[in-house]
Amino acid sequence: MRAGEFTAQMSTRRGRWHLYVALMNTTARWPEYSFGRGGPVPTLTDRVNALSVLGFEPVPDAAWQWTEDSETPFDPSSPVLLIAAIRVRSRAEVGA
Repeated sequence: MRAGEFTAQMSTRRGRWHLYVALMNTTARWPEYSFGRGGPVPTLTDRVNALSVLGFEPVPDAAWQWTEDSETPFDPSSPVLLIAAIRVRSRAEVGA
């Protein structure tokens, strides 16, 4: 990952999709966006719009990477937790 790039992650918990930008190595609060209750996975356009609201955009040629985890570690009967991630950059830094 290059300087000025961050990882945005999106996951669902209790029926609600959340997007946040992990601002590692900083004391700043991580920007978050909630897509609301219920409904399908947010579309690519929904995700890009949410990132824009938070002041970020995907880096060129970045793609969403999906993985799954379990809500309760080491319990194979646990509900699946889907996690998506993409590299992003600050829109303010791009315009500077």
